[in-house]
Amino acid sequence: VFGKDINLILVLSNLSSDRKSIRVDMSASTILYTRRAVAEILKAATSVELGPKQGKQIRVKIPYTHYGKYLTTDKRIQVTALCEVMRSQGLKLLVEKTIILEDTNIIIKVPRRVVVNRAVSLEISYANPLPEPVSRCVLLVTLMNQQVKINLARLAPRERSKIYFEFTPRRAGPLQLQVDFSCDKFSHVKGFVTIAVAPA
Repeated sequence: VFGKDINLILVLSNLSSDRKSIRVDMSASTILYTRRAVAEILKAATSVELGPKQGKQIRVKIPYTHYGKYLTTDKRIQVTALCEVMRSQGLKLLVEKTIILEDTNIIIKVPRRVVVNRAVSLEISYANPLPEPVSRCVLLVTLMNQQVKINLARLAPRERSKIYFEFTPRRAGPLQLQVDFSCDKFSHVKGFVTIAVAPA
């Protein structure tokens, strides 16, 4: 989840009946959706001894403080592990994983019944998932082809807050509401909901 430390486990297994020495070079970078690297956030190397038919786990932690300021709006991190079997004429294995961090920031609560030409109030809650305060918070609400910009107070670390948004639907049928939350530390955290508007 965005704002939390990332914990990974690399599992190595020796399927042979011989003892193996493995060198593992690990790296991680924030990337764009095109897989182009933005910034390297982890570089580590370790060696592992594996007995016959033995398996071992290597635990890797990427703290938020290492990746937070380098993350793009795509919220993607590419992790690679190059595993080289020593004394084996250059036998190597490359393991790659792309991590897409989830947002859990926007929650939109809609009344059970929404009727055309009758005012309705929605609850929109938003959060700061980071271990540091954020400021210059803005909600952009898009509804019925109109956008409303709402300036919000700063949020303390891990704080959740909410506002109430009132509108009057002018026609029956499905209506999509989209919310975009931005601040000085991250931007474009989105939430949306489809509202079923009943006839009067």
